[in-house]
Amino acid sequence: MTDYKTIRQSLHSHPQTAGDEQFAHDTIIAQLQSLHPDHVYTHVGGWGVVAVWGSDPNAPTIAFRADTDALPIGHRCGHDGHTTILLRLAELIDERFSTSHPRFSILLLWQPAEETGEGARAVLESGILQQYNIVRFYALHNLPGYPLGEVVICERTFAAASTGVVYHLVGRETHASTPELGINPGLAVGEIIHRFSEYNHHDQSDLQRFRQATLICVQLGAPAFGTSAGHADIMFTLRAFTNSGMEQMLSAANATVDEIARRHGLTVGRMFREPFRATENDPGCVDEVKATLASHGVSYTVKESPFRWSEDFAEYLTLYRGMMLGIGSGEHQPELHHPDYEFPDALIEPAASLFATLAI
Repeated sequence: MTDYKTIRQSLHSHPQTAGDEQFAHDTIIAQLQSLHPDHVYTHVGGWGVVAVWGSDPNAPTIAFRADTDALPIGHRCGHDGHTTILLRLAELIDERFSTSHPRFSILLLWQPAEETGEGARAVLESGILQQYNIVRFYALHNLPGYPLGEVVICERTFAAASTGVVYHLVGRETHASTPELGINPGLAVGEIIHRFSEYNHHDQSDLQRFRQATLICVQLGAPAFGTSAGHADIMFTLRAFTNSGMEQMLSAANATVDEIARRHGLTVGRMFREPFRATENDPGCVDEVKATLASHGVSYTVKESPFRWSEDFAEYLTLYRGMMLGIGSGEHQPELHHPDYEFPDALIEPAASLFATLAI
């Protein structure tokens, strides 16, 4: 069997951020050369790879996705592990297809640029997935704080919707000695911050009502003591547990800023950064997975509330039935994105076996 621990550690030592994942791309291609997929697509949505076992594009297809990009501080989210898990799954699938001819296909997707929320959309825009009859789509994420290998299921939303918003307020600068002759956005900025704090609803058990508005940055005027400020940028990250909840929150936020700006005589520009949909699991698929795990003697934990971070696997779930699962990476591990976090190699085999159970 291939030494997947060495592969994972090699990926870990060559981290590349969204849009630059060439090392991961080339590693995946090299490993697939010893296997026998019917189709391999390279440079999918950038540096993505798709491998398919099964020659009939109309056959029911079960798809699995892993992400390949790193953070600017390195592989501190476990995507190196996710990539390796899917390589091990490829080997397990290859063994099955070499000894039998299932009436279904398996599609494995190694996706770039998850951290920026751009990768899934780029993969979908490639049109490759649409060539197949995908009936189930699965992904997983390693979860520090849970026992190693423990399967974690969220029955509805797995990860929150989020988006960064930047409001650019434009008034009019004037001499600091005559501020009444200008339009200073300072009071409007203070009012917006206060109003956005009222959006927060932190009851995580209430999926429809949960809201979070986090102030990120304020830039007001310039460091010139002779000039009254005439412009400001104010930035928030907004979160909700459902896609409908995010739409409502964005609508309310925009209306609030427009109303405040109008009263203060300001004009408004807005930009949205790194938007993520809510990762909403399909309820029927969740029931099927729970039944499958139970029938194979695999225990699992049901998490009542979603994770507050976001995942661009959500894009696929707007088009295909499927779900994202969690798998524990150790109770005493640092949290995701912590400088000391590293994916545990001991998780590769149980996670690949979990996927194989769902596939076969």
